[in-house]
Amino acid sequence: VQLQASGGGLVQAGGSLRLSCAVSETIFMRNDMDWYRQAPGKQREWVARISSTGETIYADSVKGRFTISRDNAKNTVYLQMNSLNPEDTAVYYCNTWPPRPNWGQGTLVTVSS
Repeated sequence: VQLQASGGGLVQAGGSLRLSCAVSETIFMRNDMDWYRQAPGKQREWVARISSTGETIYADSVKGRFTISRDNAKNTVYLQMNSLNPEDTAVYYCNTWPPRPNWGQGTLVTVSS
């Protein structure tokens, strides 16, 4: 598998979810990793990034609510999402930075009001 996101689901506003993305080892170890999301009818947007050395940056819309992390032993990147609101409803994808052309399978997050 190259990029496979999982962990999405239906959650009420104010709730939390933790997304995971399994990444092929040859891709994971040398790349910064990003989370993106695409809401219905909207363009894909960048959410968060973690460097190969663990430094993180976030989009203003999720700063303080979402946390990106990586487990180098498991070749996995995570996105802990807290205080979710309906505007966070989207399909979430992970990818490298710069992004690879094959975006892989995303995972749907639906936040109900």
